[in-house]
Amino acid sequence: MTASEKDIPMVQLLSPEGDFSVPSEYAGYAEFIKELREEDFLKFYRDMARIRRFDNEATALQRQGQMGLWVPAVGQEAAQIGSGHAVGPNDHIFPSYREHGVAITHGVDLMSIIKMFRGVNHGGWNPEETRFHLYAIVLGTQVLHATGYAMGLNFDGKVGTGNKDEDLAVITYFGDGSTAEGDVSEAFLFAATHKTPQVFFCQNNQWAISSQVESQTTVPLYLRGDGFGVPGIRVDGNDVLACYAVTKKHMDDARAGLGPSMIEAFTYRMGAHTTSDDPSKYRDETEYEMWKSRDPITRFEKFLRKQGIGDEFFAEVEAAGDQLATEIREATFALQEPSIESMFNHVYSEPHPLITEQLAWLKGYEASMGGHEGAPATEGDVNYGGAR
Repeated sequence: MTASEKDIPMVQLLSPEGDFSVPSEYAGYAEFIKELREEDFLKFYRDMARIRRFDNEATALQRQGQMGLWVPAVGQEAAQIGSGHAVGPNDHIFPSYREHGVAITHGVDLMSIIKMFRGVNHGGWNPEETRFHLYAIVLGTQVLHATGYAMGLNFDGKVGTGNKDEDLAVITYFGDGSTAEGDVSEAFLFAATHKTPQVFFCQNNQWAISSQVESQTTVPLYLRGDGFGVPGIRVDGNDVLACYAVTKKHMDDARAGLGPSMIEAFTYRMGAHTTSDDPSKYRDETEYEMWKSRDPITRFEKFLRKQGIGDEFFAEVEAAGDQLATEIREATFALQEPSIESMFNHVYSEPHPLITEQLAWLKGYEASMGGHEGAPATEGDVNYGGAR
């Protein structure tokens, strides 16, 4: 941690060596950790290890031509798993496009994420079932969507009733680069003026593609909302327990009607921004090595071993990760390309002659090139009977 970083208050419950302690100024967060049992700790570790194994496998699949693009989240597992498990059973989640770890904490099928980046669907999970809304490819939009949804919860009287089965809150995820988007500032404004039941969760991974965070702001990001009336706090984004406790408290406060807040998870993107990026062109190797020593999974393993968790558990997790990677690989290679017709389905609610003409031309073009090798069209695949 640099000298300037040390001057900024940050909630940390686990040291990089895996030692647990609660500074007096953050004593209020300890109660949320006391509620956890050993099985919860093991679940946190499994999920972090699982999503990293999935992430690395997805990167390999993209390199082999199975996807046009992949967005890795290696290094950010603690921020995602900790906060994801802190979200309540009634709450709604608005992610950007890197929240694979949050997704698995809420039952999203990992193959649905693969399919989206492969281009065979637009996000195949059902937000009504998982409360995890679809990935936002246009950065910043999800923050406005979340704020609008949270405003609606106020209008519907779903906040501050004291009924834990009925009260709802919203959390939205975004990166340090997105804080420069006007959408985020607008969301802060509407959230504050409408006192929305909402948490803004910023994963500050230090880089917005090749723009370092210091070039994006002159103040710590957790202060970004203060001018709008959205108080913030910084948490060690590589400490899964701190991320869990801080998110749990702020989601509880939002649900109780105390209004919006912002959490800045101070973490690091260990890999590339996407698989089309080469971070070695703009990042110093010493910076990477420093953050590697803060690896969130290694840190939590040290903590668990100090609690008496032995080699058998970690071997089991590793074997399960290998099995998951095999399943993901086999399922990805088994995917078929969507039919030509699927591009034209539901463009209009009624038949349109131009769409019919374009489809006919494309079919003819494909035939002249030797045919379409994707999935065969099913009878009635071109359906203009209403938009989905």
